[in-house]
Amino acid sequence: MTTLILLRHGRSSANTSGVLAGRTPGVELDDTGTKQAQAVAERLRPVRLAAVVTSPMRRCRQTVEPLLAGRELSAEVDDDLAEVDYGDWTGRELKALGKEKLWKVVQLHPSAAVFPGGEGLAAMQARSVAAIRGHESKVAAEHGPDAVWLACSHGDVIKAVLADALGMHLDTFQRIMVDPCSISVVHYTDTRPFVGRMNDMGGDVSALLARPKRGRRKSARSSDAVVGGSTGVS
Repeated sequence: MTTLILLRHGRSSANTSGVLAGRTPGVELDDTGTKQAQAVAERLRPVRLAAVVTSPMRRCRQTVEPLLAGRELSAEVDDDLAEVDYGDWTGRELKALGKEKLWKVVQLHPSAAVFPGGEGLAAMQARSVAAIRGHESKVAAEHGPDAVWLACSHGDVIKAVLADALGMHLDTFQRIMVDPCSISVVHYTDTRPFVGRMNDMGGDVSALLARPKRGRRKSARSSDAVVGGSTGVS
């Protein structure tokens, strides 16, 4: 029904210091992250966005600021797209966390991982996927089936949303890579989503441009997969 661009925030000061930022207040983009946000904004400038939704974390709000410049849009903040609540793990060094027993569970059986004093990864996936599906329905109702919209969030959150779209169990979501300021694209239909790209750092975005209208009727994206593979023709 609609096309979603999943944007991870740019590189933050916590990323470079090897600390698990989680929901630590005040974590901001570093100089590289700021440049990444400006670059992805310029890259997506030709794409007409029907809506922009963001995590409340400052690093995400900073990432979408240049994207919104010159557009008649404001970002909707959704707490359900916030970073994982890592609880007692928040603010600790990753090299130290790697020695915890829970680390192996996070790596091999993430659906069973619950962070002490925080939330479980399964709970995170449930609330983030529900949020994305809710926004998708709203965008489709207000802007039609060809609408393109963007959600800016965090690595694990985006990986969980992509795992759902791919029909993957959460226990395999660690196979997905989502780098800072990368985009991933999901096309939602009535019966299933199609993942168009993942962890894209510089690919052509012309496929995301508005398609010319044919007649007065709004065309719904087909839920059928192309047998033999797509021809690459829009």
